[in-house]
Amino acid sequence: MTKIALVTGANKGIGFETAKQLAEQNIKVLLGARNENEGKKAEAILRDLALDVTYIKLDISNPADIESVKNYIENEYGVLDILINNAAVFLDSAWFGNNTETVPMQILRDTFDINYFGTVELTQALLPVIRKSETGRIVNISSISGSFGIHLDESHWLYALKPYAYSASKTALNQFTVFLAHALRETKIKVNTANPGWVKTSIGSDQAPLTSEDGAKTGVALALLDENGPSGTFSQSGEELPW
Repeated sequence: MTKIALVTGANKGIGFETAKQLAEQNIKVLLGARNENEGKKAEAILRDLALDVTYIKLDISNPADIESVKNYIENEYGVLDILINNAAVFLDSAWFGNNTETVPMQILRDTFDINYFGTVELTQALLPVIRKSETGRIVNISSISGSFGIHLDESHWLYALKPYAYSASKTALNQFTVFLAHALRETKIKVNTANPGWVKTSIGSDQAPLTSEDGAKTGVALALLDENGPSGTFSQSGEELPW
């Protein structure tokens, strides 16, 4: 039976590549994106490659969109095998420096609305259909900028880069992974966090060394874990990272 996957923020960058790589595994992929034009454009590109994808409108900060997507999946498929929580924003003014003393509250709220609250709300809404899967997988696309261990390591290249809103939202997302994996530990569902690396995207900039194709690989690998795979981990390319 064909697996069903939902990728949020699938119209570009890592989300688009993740959707492409999953569809190449003969998985039916739902492309979640808030911009309808960009979502349908991504759908057309992947369908031209003979991949089985469908665009669905999804702004994860909009509860009405979440309810609509939940109802669509329940009615059309009755099950969801893979959820890739990829949608994210970077609203801090810059990567370099430390804006903890000055970051506007609205920037914090808007960042958390997408990177944390929307992701948690969507996941909670879809858990009933994920529980119906024999191989439920939830992958949260995070960042090493959310790692306490790395921000405390003066020798790490990221030590001097402390954009507070983005980093704090990813730290919260990481804890969501740990807590949800614990809550679902008696089920077949595996919950993990992927660090895509420094990728050429609207968040990572053109200076990044990795392509979106590279950045999608860790999340795809975690989505395809077999029954013996781990749950509650934070990793990149198979290497575990400090929380």
